Amino acid sequence: MKKITRVLISLIGIPLGIGIAWAVVLLSGFRTNSTLTALFPFFLGGILGFVILFLISNFLTEFIYDLIKRAENKLDEIPTIDVLTGTLGVILGLILAFFITRPFSELSIPLLGNTVFVFLSVIIYLFLGILGWRTAVRAKPDIRNFFTKIVSGNIEKRSEKKDKIKEKIKKNLHDTVKPKILDTSVIIDGRILDMINAGFIEGKLIVPEFVLEELQHIADSSDDLKRQRGRRGLDIINEIKNSDKIKVQITNKDYKDIKEVDIKLLKMAKDLDAKVFTNDYNLNKVADVQDIEVLNINDLVNALKAVVLAGETMDVSIIKAGKEKGQGIGYLDDGTMIVVEDGEKYIGKTVKVTVTSVLQTSAGKMIFVKP
Repeated sequence: MKKITRVLISLIGIPLGIGIAWAVVLLSGFRTNSTLTALFPFFLGGILGFVILFLISNFLTEFIYDLIKRAENKLDEIPTIDVLTGTLGVILGLILAFFITRPFSELSIPLLGNTVFVFLSVIIYLFLGILGWRTAVRAKPDIRNFFTKIVSGNIEKRSEKKDKIKEKIKKNLHDTVKPKILDTSVIIDGRILDMINAGFIEGKLIVPEFVLEELQHIADSSDDLKRQRGRRGLDIINEIKNSDKIKVQITNKDYKDIKEVDIKLLKMAKDLDAKVFTNDYNLNKVADVQDIEVLNINDLVNALKAVVLAGETMDVSIIKAGKEKGQGIGYLDDGTMIVVEDGEKYIGKTVKVTVTSVLQTSAGKMIFVKP
């Protein structure tokens, strides 16, 4: 790289020598009719310029590289933010100098021409450039705060826009998911609240007022067990309404000509194109006949139970007799009923059994085994 720099410096000597030769010819008043004689001073000046600069090019190259190295070291000491803000200040200062000096370009002084104004323009450019650098560096905190506000403002706007898009998508999702109508049994059961809190239910839940009335009648019952179940159901409704994970709608839509609550539920499900949330086995069957979608928590629980296959062996504690002669009844830890053939004689004992078949229904799962 230094060799190339030396060559470039040497080549600069050619036009420099020619220029000096031209000045000497003009001052000396040299005149000649010969073209070769007239060109000789310029040719000689170009060669001398090249040779002289070539001889001192090594010194000039080292001097230039030393200046560049010092400048790089100075720049390394200056923080990047200072360089950026200072450069911005210089650019603004030069732009201002351009507009200030522009009128001078059309003025001239006799004998001197516009030389004075060129000199003045150079001074103005240098002054405003340096002033712009120093002013920008000093005002660095204000400039940083200005751009920070702009960037943070854009980020906040983008964040708000994203939040609006998410909210719109969420709303559209709720609108496209079929609503679910809660019946009395699933409310009293209470497990639906756990499903909501776990985030497994989407869309909108509909609670008809006639279901609330049925819960109220149960809560006012003279039977202690029924009264307790009815109050539990009303408490569950209140907790679901207060949950921020699901949207609940209490509707006063009613069918006065229909007396049974289950039939009203199915009629509403058809009218609203909704699903019925229930634990009622019989309601489940009637809904299937009418092609109404049903969500039965018992079906979900059965689907989540451990899979038991025919031929597997397990230990079962037989606790009572079954309905059929000779049968014994036991239960798994999750409450699944096990029917043991010829197991009546083992009541009160734990025996090893082999699974013969599994019967799964909306009412629950039954496992049939034999010792």
